[in-house]
Amino acid sequence: MRELSAEKITEVVKRLCIEANCHLPQDVKNCIETCRSKETWPQAQEILDRIKENYEIADQQNAPICQDTGMACVFVKVGQEVHINGDLTQAIHEGVRQGYGEGYLRKSVVRDPLDRVNTGDNTPAMIYYDLVPGDKVEITVAPKGFGSENMSQIKMLKPSDGLQGVKDFILKVVEDAGPNPCPPVVVGVGIGGTFDKAALMAKQALLRAADSESPIPFYAELEKEMLEKINALGIGPQGFGGRTTALAVNIEVCPTHIAGLPIAVNINCHVTRHQKEVL
Repeated sequence: MRELSAEKITEVVKRLCIEANCHLPQDVKNCIETCRSKETWPQAQEILDRIKENYEIADQQNAPICQDTGMACVFVKVGQEVHINGDLTQAIHEGVRQGYGEGYLRKSVVRDPLDRVNTGDNTPAMIYYDLVPGDKVEITVAPKGFGSENMSQIKMLKPSDGLQGVKDFILKVVEDAGPNPCPPVVVGVGIGGTFDKAALMAKQALLRAADSESPIPFYAELEKEMLEKINALGIGPQGFGGRTTALAVNIEVCPTHIAGLPIAVNINCHVTRHQKEVL
């Protein structure tokens, strides 16, 4: 049994919070630059240039890419052969507390959804655990801004709605969102499972590289088709028109009940942040 200290977890989470907020993943940068090379609308070209300039400045100055430094979503894969010396959950919260403090990142979390009093340190984090084989711990920190989170939707389709119902819903969510989530967006889709599982898969889909495709050929084709249809909406960067409404559509699926067809769409802006470390 491998031993791992809670203090080490805190240290890693703190660092990942800062890195994720200040440095856009290369896969997202690649998609932005590819879209810029194909964009023909002058206003859209200019906005994509400013987006590129913004993340380059953030890289150089180690400064946040966006003023909304998000709610810290922390995905943890814990190996069955690892023993954590200390409270793992509290270690993660402490890492977020230190990261948002030392990184001068905006604290956006309120203690209660109705009394709206800020916790002052961006905790608690939203933590998702997965128990896996092995003796490693994989931690992914994905700060989620709420301009895009607020545009996400979930629907319990009927099985008879089928593939067309899935396509229509994905397109509707993006169209309803319009310019609000600061496009170009990355669209995470979860299909199957239960009400809550579909939502979780949609968020996990945003962790996948934006320039990758589903390992399932049918869904890889569906991702391409939906990306084309979304970009044909003409919403464009920041809603000013153009061919670049979305950078990617990532779809995750799992089995479901014979009577259901759950689908969730979790939208992220072009600042699709995530940093990972394996301990």
